[in-house]
Amino acid sequence: MALQTREQHIKREKATSNICTSQALLATMAGFYAVYHGSEGLRRIAGRIHAATASVAAKLIEAGYKVENEQYFDTLKIVLPANVSQQQLKTIAEQREMNFRYFETGEVGISIGEGITADKLSDLLTTFSLAAGKEGVEVENIPAKAIIADTFKRKSGYLQHEVFNIYHTETELMRYIKRLDRKDISLAHSMISLGSCTMKLNAASEMLPLSMSAMQNIHPFAPKDQAAGYMQLIGELGDYLKEITGFAGVSFQPNSGAAGEYAGLMTIRAYQDSIGQGDRNIVLIPASAHGTNPASAVQAGYTPVIVASDELGNVDMNDLKVKAEQNKDNLAAYMITYPSTHGIFETDIREMCDIIHQYGGQVYMDGANMNAQVGLTNPGFIGADVCHLNLHKTFAIPHGGGGPGEGPIGVAAHLVPFLPHHQEMDGSSLNTVSSSPYGSAGILPITYGYIRMMGEEGLSRATKIAILNANYLAEIFKDTYGIVYRGKMGRVGHELILECRNVKDTSGITEGDISKRLMDFGFHAPTLSFPVHGTLMIEPTESESLAELDKFVEAMNTIWDEIKEVENGAYSKEDNVLVNAPHPEYEICADEWAHPYPRSKAAYPAAFVKDNKFWINVARIDNAYGDRNLISCLCDMG
Repeated sequence: MALQTREQHIKREKATSNICTSQALLATMAGFYAVYHGSEGLRRIAGRIHAATASVAAKLIEAGYKVENEQYFDTLKIVLPANVSQQQLKTIAEQREMNFRYFETGEVGISIGEGITADKLSDLLTTFSLAAGKEGVEVENIPAKAIIADTFKRKSGYLQHEVFNIYHTETELMRYIKRLDRKDISLAHSMISLGSCTMKLNAASEMLPLSMSAMQNIHPFAPKDQAAGYMQLIGELGDYLKEITGFAGVSFQPNSGAAGEYAGLMTIRAYQDSIGQGDRNIVLIPASAHGTNPASAVQAGYTPVIVASDELGNVDMNDLKVKAEQNKDNLAAYMITYPSTHGIFETDIREMCDIIHQYGGQVYMDGANMNAQVGLTNPGFIGADVCHLNLHKTFAIPHGGGGPGEGPIGVAAHLVPFLPHHQEMDGSSLNTVSSSPYGSAGILPITYGYIRMMGEEGLSRATKIAILNANYLAEIFKDTYGIVYRGKMGRVGHELILECRNVKDTSGITEGDISKRLMDFGFHAPTLSFPVHGTLMIEPTESESLAELDKFVEAMNTIWDEIKEVENGAYSKEDNVLVNAPHPEYEICADEWAHPYPRSKAAYPAAFVKDNKFWINVARIDNAYGDRNLISCLCDMG
């Protein structure tokens, strides 16, 4: 997976993986669970779960039921006696607030979790006993019991690294988590200016639902009548997103933007199949499109054809017309990012949509940059047929660390019947892209709260400020670094690309050196060498105040002056504050200091840094080596 996430940006149309957002936050939580319990704790929990399951199996057999699976851990498939029907059992179970799995072939499935208690075990067994016309069952304790064959038992050790063996109290785990927290720069420290990522504020009021049991303790396959609140929330949120996008239908199933791209393309394919045009296999993709687009097209079974950009970074309209004409019989779709990844609004966007529709294709709009559209325009108005929305970008779900993600897609009316379905919820598996019918539904309340609290006026104002902030920075940096692309109106969208290639020949300083040096100022680096090699892409978002933007400007201007110091010979190209950046605390505090510039220049390059110094943990690493050599984790998770 680590290699695949790089592939999309390196190979572009030759990529075969569109992995983008991982569920990093959720994986981290699972990791901490393993750290806290360790191998012994996990084995103890597993043993208790299995013992409870084995006890249930034995009691059910006594009551006349048959357990179909001879070997099991925590899940049983149960054959009902002749005098017990599924409906009869289901009625009793629901009266006792229990949900089972009901197979079409007549069996019933149950799974036991670590929350099982003797009382819950009694309730479970009583439900089956009553359905069989017998008395209730009372369980006083869960007897130690195991039926797992020796063949299936694990003999090797696991979780042997010390990290899984020293944090077994809440106090120690809390301190461990805090130590890790101090190693990461976040929006709690300063602006994260990653272009094309929209690292915006996740307000505490929006995050509050994550700790509400009513929001978090619902199974994805719970009957809809037991999840009425969630169904209302999902329905209302869908209506809001339809209004924002100008579309007729929405699916929440995709778990990331990349999954949304795939789902959108499969929706297009299903529609074209339905009208006898399923042989269309060409997807036109501008060079300025989002990085995952070509890979998503390949993954969906299409052949991507790249459309060139003009000297201003816009889609080359002549090239688009030529390639649309050349592929008119096989043109399936056009994938356009708006504003483009070049950071500009395409003024010919509606004409582009008309061209594609003229030749029978569908327009897929990548919604990665919707933070520049909301309240001002929308994909439906522009002429798109499909658009995914990164709720972890535009709509305030946390984006750091790669997730958790949610990438719902909106579609025009003619595509609504072909949106992702789900076998468990509506009896169809058409275009299913997630095992859960509504994706990561547990994080939808964040976006729901964001939209409800912002309202129409607030959402529009946020978009305007995001665009204003980007143009403010573009105006300041145009005469030093320079701006690579501006739109036909001379402005950028919600992000900008800094030209860093010109200084390399005169000073030897690269865009990577600038990024590393920003760490000494307490800023996360902008997006490095994407979408244009040798540049930095910056997206300030609406979350940042003028004061924070001015700190960033001061940092970048100071770095510009430091570049000039190298160009003027004040410091050599081989030993200067930029090529040696970043400077960790252990270097600054070392007994020896061999550099020609003072420690103060390295550690505190601006006055504001002294008030909020973020010490990084390591000095410069070999990025290229890291990109080409996957380093395995020492922590064997078993």
